[in-house]
Amino acid sequence: MLSVAARSGPFASSVTAVAHAVPGPLKPLVLGLPPAAAKLPALGPKRPLLCQESLRGQAALGGLVASVSLNAPASVRYIHNDIRVPDFSDYRRSEVLDSTASSQDSSDARKVFSYFMTATSCVATAYVAKNVVTQFISSMSASADVLALSKIEIKLSDIPEGKNMTFKWRGKPLFVRHRTPKEIEQEAQVSLTELRDPQHDLDRVKKPEWVILIGVCTHLGCVPISNAGDFGGYYCPCHGSHYDASGRIRKGPAPLNLEIPDYEFTSDDVVIVG
Repeated sequence: MLSVAARSGPFASSVTAVAHAVPGPLKPLVLGLPPAAAKLPALGPKRPLLCQESLRGQAALGGLVASVSLNAPASVRYIHNDIRVPDFSDYRRSEVLDSTASSQDSSDARKVFSYFMTATSCVATAYVAKNVVTQFISSMSASADVLALSKIEIKLSDIPEGKNMTFKWRGKPLFVRHRTPKEIEQEAQVSLTELRDPQHDLDRVKKPEWVILIGVCTHLGCVPISNAGDFGGYYCPCHGSHYDASGRIRKGPAPLNLEIPDYEFTSDDVVIVG
C-alpha cells in the first residue's frame, strides 16, 4: 500500500492503509484477540509531489503536459517549440519555392528531369560494367605468343609423294602424309563393315592426296610409327594397334581412329593447321 500511495500522485491524501485479522481453518488453543493493526506513517500533506500543481510553470517555453495514473508514476513532457527549422530554399527548385502553391502544376517537368537523370545513370553504369567484364574476360584469354603457337603453316611442296612428315603442333606430333594414287584407291575401297570406327576415307580428307592426322594413339596416347603395320599406314608398337593410310583403326586395342585436326588449304602448296 505504501508503494501505491507513493505512486498515486495527487490522490495520495485519499489513500489509506488498513489491516484486518482473517480467521484461519484451525481453532486456536487459547482465545486471543487479533493484534492491533500497525499504524502507517501519514504522508505529509505539504510534501512536494510530482503532480501538475507542483510542476506548473516549469515547462520551457511551452505548456506543461503532465499525466498521472494509479498504475504508473507521474510523467512530464516538455514541448521544445524553440527549434528553428533550417532554410532549404537554396536547394529547392524554383517551381516549388512557394510553400503555399501546389506542386502538382510542375510535377511533369520535374518527373522528366528525374527520369532523364535516372536513364543517363543506368546507361553509363551499363557501359562501364560492360567494359569491366570485357577486360576481365580478355585477361583470361591466351596471350599473343600462345595464339601464335596454336597455328602452324606447312609447305606441302617439301613432302614428296608416298612420304609422311611429322611436325610439332600444340605439343603433339602432327602427321602430314602425301598419298600415292594407289593408296587413295586402296583406302576408298575399304568396306565400312570391316571397320571398328566406321568412317569413309573421303570423310577424313579435304584433298584425297593429303592426309593430316594427330599422331597420338587413341588407346593410351602413344606415338605410332608411320609407314608400318599390317595395313601400310601407322603402327603403335606399345600395344600393337594398326592403322591404315587414312588413319583408321584396323587391328589392335585402339577403340577409335586417329584424330583429325582443323586445317585449311590457303593455296595448292600451303596448309594452315589450327
